[in-house]
Amino acid sequence: MRRLLAVLILLLPLTAAGAAPDPLRRYAADTWTSLTAMTSPIGLVADNIRGDLSVPSTYTSPTNIGGYLWSAVVARDLKIISPKEATRRVAQTLRTVRTLRHHEPSGMFYNWYDPATGDVVTVWPEDGSPVTPFLSSVDNGWLAAGLRVVAGAVPPLRGQATAILREMNFGFFFNPAATSPIGTRGLIRGGFWDTAPPGCSVPQNGVWFTCNHYDITVTEPRIATYLGIGAGQIPPTAYFDTMRTLPDSCDYAWQEMRPSGFTTTHLGRTVYEGSYRYRGITFVPSWGGDMFEALMPDLFVPEAQWGPRSWGRNHPATVAAQIEHGLHDARYGAWGFSPASNPFGGYAVYGVDAMGMDTDGYPSDVQASTYDAGFAGCRPPGPAPAYGDGVVTPHAAFLALPYAPGPVRANLAHLETLGAYGPGGFYDAIAVRSGTVAERYLSLDQSMIMGALGNHLGRDLLKRAFVTREFERAVRPLLARETFNIPAGQHLPQVQP
Repeated sequence: MRRLLAVLILLLPLTAAGAAPDPLRRYAADTWTSLTAMTSPIGLVADNIRGDLSVPSTYTSPTNIGGYLWSAVVARDLKIISPKEATRRVAQTLRTVRTLRHHEPSGMFYNWYDPATGDVVTVWPEDGSPVTPFLSSVDNGWLAAGLRVVAGAVPPLRGQATAILREMNFGFFFNPAATSPIGTRGLIRGGFWDTAPPGCSVPQNGVWFTCNHYDITVTEPRIATYLGIGAGQIPPTAYFDTMRTLPDSCDYAWQEMRPSGFTTTHLGRTVYEGSYRYRGITFVPSWGGDMFEALMPDLFVPEAQWGPRSWGRNHPATVAAQIEHGLHDARYGAWGFSPASNPFGGYAVYGVDAMGMDTDGYPSDVQASTYDAGFAGCRPPGPAPAYGDGVVTPHAAFLALPYAPGPVRANLAHLETLGAYGPGGFYDAIAVRSGTVAERYLSLDQSMIMGALGNHLGRDLLKRAFVTREFERAVRPLLARETFNIPAGQHLPQVQP
């Protein structure tokens, strides 16, 4: 028996002389399994599926569809599936997308479709409530990202993907009259309805726009701004019209903490280069303090490379602060905080409260403890937070791969020992102290994992496919000219567990 076991061990596949298989490749293969289990015969991936891969949801979104497209490219390049299968899958999805009802003047797609039929969802399948079809700027941004990856990486389907992209006008979301609290003018809207919705809306150009605009820099809607600028549909000044932080003024003392910074000018726009500081780490905050807002656009746009004095400083600092929170401040023993499934039911937003401008913040745990540093001279600090059952989502750790590969691997291995792994890869989230696992898969989060692994194992394959010469000429100079209020070579704390 011992001899047989020894032979079996010798037969295990090796990635190099004497090396064990890379667990990241196993994660990628299993994650792809969950995405295929969610995909209908017409090529639309469901929003989510149960942990045993048995019951997919009956709705999907442009983000989900885009994520499936780039995940298929990653699966091909990592040799999880053959080039023939990848092309067949992507072609089917593109054929279906071409038939989906959409808003023809803008080329934009509705937020929810039935993955089995492609019909627009007008009744929410989970509770029967009516749905007024909505078209989101950020969700269409992720669909466009997936289409760009196909155009750049699957030559036989380049024409089909480009034909859909050509019709998508992100300038339709842009409001040149919108003003931010720092006085800049020109922001993208949250989206619009093409029929009158309940609640607040702004009728204009034959549609009903949302009353909100995206005015924060470190948030995921910047992908839509990048796309619009890259296509010449949105002016380059829009990149500088969003806020790095809210102003350093008692009028904005409700934000998480008093920012420190300086005022400068880019392309004639006044920019307040504000930053926060948490446990010795200086960074430009997102709204909620989560990894999704900070790092998902970096899967496609080489932000750290193109903006070495801005994103090249901020991304490593963001990752270091998330690790510092999980391991040393809250002492969860794990890290990676981002919106995800609630292990106790439903969906919730998670983050590091101290790292987000919203003073009510995205909590890192079930108990929603609030960090309040105060606002020096305007608002006193609150009581010290008490951290409880921390909720960690694996996709947040995967997004950190470019900046902390060793700690990412160690963190993921630890999550696996806690039972956060199933037949489709890592489950969506785990409350680490109670060991309660959200045993389901979200296609968005799985596609972020696939994207991060594709870039890490495949030499930035998503970025290489996404970026064209025209896009680089339009966007790279904007990122290159800015210096965030983050010290060069700032000492980041040790992040090894």
